[in-house]
Amino acid sequence: MKSISILFSAVILILLSSFIQKHNTTNLLPAIHTYLNNAEKDFSSIPNDRKKELQKIADYVDTCFKKHQKVDLIFICTHNSRRSQMGQLWALAAADYYGIKGVNCYSGGTETTAFNERAVKALRKAGFVITQKTTTTNPNYLVQYAENGPSINCFSKKYSDSTNPANDFAAIMTCSQADKNCPFVRGASTRIAIHYEDPKASDGKPEESEVYQQRCKQIATEMLYAFSLVKSVK
Repeated sequence: MKSISILFSAVILILLSSFIQKHNTTNLLPAIHTYLNNAEKDFSSIPNDRKKELQKIADYVDTCFKKHQKVDLIFICTHNSRRSQMGQLWALAAADYYGIKGVNCYSGGTETTAFNERAVKALRKAGFVITQKTTTTNPNYLVQYAENGPSINCFSKKYSDSTNPANDFAAIMTCSQADKNCPFVRGASTRIAIHYEDPKASDGKPEESEVYQQRCKQIATEMLYAFSLVKSVK
């Protein structure tokens, strides 16, 4: 009986160690941590067909880690104004939430417009600290999701912009229109379709704020789910 008790204790310690390692959230801003903690409870709401696509993100990350290669993800939509920006930022926060280091996330479009102010507002409400640095038609924003962490420079750009990796990246297509109109993403080593409905359809309507918050929460939940599946912690 004593040996069984020792074995049981050892198993508990291993599981606890794994849990702590996968929830290394010391850097996340408190509001972001709380937001993701709540989002983690909504994994069951993700349809199975979307879970299969999200699994591909985790598989790509694991493959890169096993080959000791860099992990670069570029989130792509048509205008790089809403969904791709949210995808980039939530993927970074999700990786941090699970203590997964060495994942680089970017965003871009097939066209250039501006990081939409409604998307910025939704992300601020979720807990990101966002500072507008310029007042041009395509302003630059500095975004923070972690204490003492780097500021992410966000603005609308094409996916081929010089600030993004040119080769060996996963192209995460967050927009069905961009996915259709851009059948070939130059430099991508894999392509994964995670389409989201465009919250732009609600612009100027009474439900505008609610729709943007819903899309923000959906993207956060699905990016978190994808990174919860990563087996290799670098």
